[in-house]
Amino acid sequence: MSHATTDESVRALAGALARARHIAVLTGAGVSAESGIRTFRDTMEGLWKEFDPATLATPRAFARDPGTVSRWYDHRRLGCLAAEPNAAHNALAELERRTLARAGRFTLITQNVDRLHQRAGSRSVVELHGSIIEWRCTITGRRTTPPAKPLPAFPPPSPFHPEGLLRPDVVWFGEMLPESAVEAADEAARACDLFLSIGTSSVVYPAAGFIELAHDHGARVAEINPDATPLSSRAAWTIREKAGVALPGIVAAMPA
Repeated sequence: MSHATTDESVRALAGALARARHIAVLTGAGVSAESGIRTFRDTMEGLWKEFDPATLATPRAFARDPGTVSRWYDHRRLGCLAAEPNAAHNALAELERRTLARAGRFTLITQNVDRLHQRAGSRSVVELHGSIIEWRCTITGRRTTPPAKPLPAFPPPSPFHPEGLLRPDVVWFGEMLPESAVEAADEAARACDLFLSIGTSSVVYPAAGFIELAHDHGARVAEINPDATPLSSRAAWTIREKAGVALPGIVAAMPA
């Protein structure tokens, strides 16, 4: 693990990014928090203060009370739509553009469900936990993107099947992560030569496991997070700043 100063780490990491053949990035809640999107539990205020989010974010809760669960998720969806991509999202989109421009490969793996990476311009995004912006039919599995206004009914009826409801296309407690997303993240972690872990506590698996997988397959790891994590010892560079502060400077320091 590097003991260099932050400035030295930024310069070294910027140079490594400019040379990397395949960059893989993992982003967590810390990146979204800088856009004002509160963490899972921080949304429990006002009408929701009496609820435990862990009792709302389950298939059983939706089966028991789909109206309440869908109303809470719509509240969160509207909060995500009202947020704007921040400097970290924009820097990652620029990093992808630069990497592709020199015929490199770039994979952005996110634990976030808000689609802010895509709104910033990122294209190769793997959504491990799904998306709150899209909802899907409980009968057919078909997806739709509701308009940017409150849903008209709770629970919302599915437009795809007369007996179906719409549910957020997110991964609830007790559900498996999307197989295609896990496979894409696993492949990227094994194939990359530089792995960035950004704004994540590195305690939630399988996401944290991709950091270990990349390291064990020879990739150099960089961690950008205000606090140390259980996987900080795997990092060649650790930058103890918020992503929105660190990433623009790192991208700006990359040699042309």
